[in-house]
Amino acid sequence: MAIDTGSARIEQDPDHPARVTLYVNGVPSSCLDLTDPGFLAFEYLQQMAAVVDRLPPGPVRAVHLGAAGCALPRQIEHARPGSRQIGVDVDARLLTLVREWFDLPRSPALRLRAEDGGRALAGLTPGLADVVVRDAFDGDTTPEHLVGTEFARACRRALRPGGLALANCADRPPLNLARAEVASFAAAFGPTAVAEHRLALIAEPAVLKGRRYGNVVVAAVAPGDDDAGLDLGDAALGRALRSLAVPAQVLTGAELERFASSGVALP
Repeated sequence: MAIDTGSARIEQDPDHPARVTLYVNGVPSSCLDLTDPGFLAFEYLQQMAAVVDRLPPGPVRAVHLGAAGCALPRQIEHARPGSRQIGVDVDARLLTLVREWFDLPRSPALRLRAEDGGRALAGLTPGLADVVVRDAFDGDTTPEHLVGTEFARACRRALRPGGLALANCADRPPLNLARAEVASFAAAFGPTAVAEHRLALIAEPAVLKGRRYGNVVVAAVAPGDDDAGLDLGDAALGRALRSLAVPAQVLTGAELERFASSGVALP
């Protein structure tokens, strides 16, 4: 099917007919179970959901930069009914198609906006979002304007105190991009972000050890007025990540500082 940025197609799982994968320009971009809105197939989305689950109970205001098939917004609405979410994607035709193909929450629960992610982020009301997710790619690379300290600062401006930013980073050994992403978010979220466990890196152990290419999730919590915010070094989060079907590891504090020591913040 032709879309504004190329082509899109759906492939059905022969072993699970209700599960479909959305391919955008030949790349698997989303996987959904049409009968289970809480289903997440991609490991990095499961990791993101585990972090979101540590936020206080109840609806959230979330912004997703790189909507594609909206698997994570669908899961958040399932887990936190009443949430208000915005899915942003540069491809207007793709957004029209996923509305037709998939059972997505309707507006105002989920509004889909055809816009550049950086422009959409800059236009948000400051301090209103509980969660900002960056999961945008051009091929296998995140667009340059959605990486770096200025982007991280834009995330911080959009978030309420204690709000959560999640960024999907696809990287390969020796994980130089992931190290730079951590340094960039540290520069934007304050000099105490690492020490206060407001910054974390999450991935499968083999990826963190530099053994193979994979997805790395950067999580950052905006500074708050008190110490009641999300602690990314919390033991319960670590257990939840290790308990996933594909166990994941979280680096915070001194471990994260050692990992990122060679990283240089991007502009």
